[in-house]
Amino acid sequence: MSRKLPLLMALACGVGVANVYFPQALTPLIADGLGVAPATAAIVATVTQLGYATGIFLLVPLGDRLPRRPLITGLLATTGLALLVAGLAPATGLLLAAGAVVGIATVVPQLLLPMAAGLVEPDRRGSVIGTLQAGLIGGILLARTFGGVLGEHLGWRAPYLVAAVLTGLLAVVLGLALPNDVPVVHDRYPTLLTDTLRMLRTEKELRRSVLFQITVFGGFSAAWTALALLVTGSRYGMGTQAVGLLALIGAGSMFCAPAAGRWVDRLGADRVNLWCILAALAAAGVLTAGSLGGAVGLVALAAGLLLLDVAVQCGQVANQARIFALRPEARSRLNTGYMTCTFLGGSAGSWLGTRAYVQLGWGAVCTLIALASLLSLAAYLVGRRGRRDDRDTQPQRIGAAR
Repeated sequence: MSRKLPLLMALACGVGVANVYFPQALTPLIADGLGVAPATAAIVATVTQLGYATGIFLLVPLGDRLPRRPLITGLLATTGLALLVAGLAPATGLLLAAGAVVGIATVVPQLLLPMAAGLVEPDRRGSVIGTLQAGLIGGILLARTFGGVLGEHLGWRAPYLVAAVLTGLLAVVLGLALPNDVPVVHDRYPTLLTDTLRMLRTEKELRRSVLFQITVFGGFSAAWTALALLVTGSRYGMGTQAVGLLALIGAGSMFCAPAAGRWVDRLGADRVNLWCILAALAAAGVLTAGSLGGAVGLVALAAGLLLLDVAVQCGQVANQARIFALRPEARSRLNTGYMTCTFLGGSAGSWLGTRAYVQLGWGAVCTLIALASLLSLAAYLVGRRGRRDDRDTQPQRIGAAR
């Protein structure tokens, strides 16, 4: 792999995944434009995330079976068409359907990550994954800036239409730049799906990675989905552009991902996971001050979201480095199981965050983030104790065998 190709793949990850996230900043504008309740408009973001989880499960395993370059370009073309339909939708029904298709088809980043892991030496894998992850998280965070600012000035349809054009251009560029690859697996499609589920049951390290990420990412999704309702509500009375500006501050955290990759290469994935869990727990406390309103509240929101963003992206680097080292011939299926569970957790976080805010306010959202982080910390401590027990009993098993 050349030095420039990871940067192009990182850009593709960012542009691709942004299509799942910019609707989160458009919830108030969609509600006003289509004459529906904000909670109904928020379903657009949730459905898109659910579609993304579905697409990861159904389509990403094909990366082990089919040449990735034509698969990637075909999915990008489908995403561009679905974005165009969403931008022209006259009512919520068609918008929800198009959003689901966008989510299902825009799984390109999850095909590029295992592809990149297979193109580099093991001692560079963490660093390259960190580079692509920086693009991925940058896309997630800047998507809200893109959606909020463009939507504020040109209406909620404009981000969908601009994204359709960008996605089409991306399909052309990747079609020319990606190398040809020859799949090493020739299993039938149902077998690929079955293997994905089986690995979730048999691969302990995969399950650990899943649990670490769904808890932290679920809190992340809850925060960002409820944020638009908080900032545009009576407490702050600001427009969706403010959501975009907060996301722009948080996007600075994407520069931590390459460093996280180097830390994983040197110190191991578990150490980085622990740091990320503690950072997410601290973020929950900082975000609580966002309910104060005014300048103090905005500073707390910016700082807390930045800390939470760092926790999510660095944890993602650690988790994917761990699972890609398990079975090289099954990286797409391992990533399928991992990312499907991650985005199911994200969808649940979006739904719970919206309900918590509507029913109990911003403090309930922060409590939800803290509980998710504590669950992840408990899983880490239990897993660490289990590993210590395994090491203690291993000499006894060896002696018994002799």
